[in-house]
Amino acid sequence: MRPTPATPGRDRILVLKLGALGDFVQAFAGFEAIRTAHPDAELTLLTTPPFADLARASGLFHHIETDGRPASLADELKMLLRLRQRHYRRVYDLQTSSRSRLYFYAFLPNPPQWSGISRGASHPQRRPDRDALHNLDRIADQLHDAGIAPAYPPGEAPAPDLGWAARDPQGVLRRFGLARPFVLLAPGASQVKAEKFWPLERYAALARRLADAGLTVALVGGPAEVDACEGIARDAPGVVSLAGRTSLLDLAALGAQAALAVGNDSGPTHLMAYAGAPGLMLMSRATDPGHCAPRARMGWLKREDLADLPVDEVFDTLRPIILGATASPGQRP
Repeated sequence: MRPTPATPGRDRILVLKLGALGDFVQAFAGFEAIRTAHPDAELTLLTTPPFADLARASGLFHHIETDGRPASLADELKMLLRLRQRHYRRVYDLQTSSRSRLYFYAFLPNPPQWSGISRGASHPQRRPDRDALHNLDRIADQLHDAGIAPAYPPGEAPAPDLGWAARDPQGVLRRFGLARPFVLLAPGASQVKAEKFWPLERYAALARRLADAGLTVALVGGPAEVDACEGIARDAPGVVSLAGRTSLLDLAALGAQAALAVGNDSGPTHLMAYAGAPGLMLMSRATDPGHCAPRARMGWLKREDLADLPVDEVFDTLRPIILGATASPGQRP
């Protein structure tokens, strides 16, 4: 849904969402609900630089501001002064962090309407177990308390659909030298949580088996995963590494066209899932599926220790998708 052009006199609405990539991706369901509820308002998103292009491409916001994580107290005060001077009618704090909930007080004595968990908010989220909810359910519940969304039972809040990111499907395939059917493997995760990583040699073995099944296999990740992905590619002839070469929009566009995707619990895997890729997210003891498992075509497998998850189980779980992707057109259902 494209916002109408900003014009003087329109209500101004501010949305706060920083977070990690996976959390940001899941917040798109909330962004869409806010835009639907305020079709004529001027919407501004306060976020961080890595997410600006993705948010801009969604067409949901008039303005994207990227100084949401100020580097110093002086920068934070400057940001808050700017926000105060914008005279927003309502603020949706979808970050609800210890820092963002304090921002409410920067608007006193005449704060805007406020959706979040700040003391004194006009539209507080009241549910005491909010932190135990799935990310999608928690945001949906907050927006229900704000009066702009239905009440959903736990587990039933709608998921975002980032399929709009595939605006030039043939162009993105040409740029990366890919042809359908292809598979995306995302072996990276948070560098501070080693338990989130399925062993690289398992990814290499899975890549070989997928290639043997007739699928083109591409490895994706950020700059921190370049060495790991290139190592997997060396161990799996014919597999290509795109690590460090794709933007978030590229990754969403590829995910929307992938036959399947497999990755650890990471932002790129969430992005591919909500862009439409089937496949699997691999989870360890570091992840509670009830909190963030993809609510999309992509499924998940969990082991307390991912070193205990064998390649055979992953491949066998993917087998129906593989068979559908590699069947000749006349054999496909």
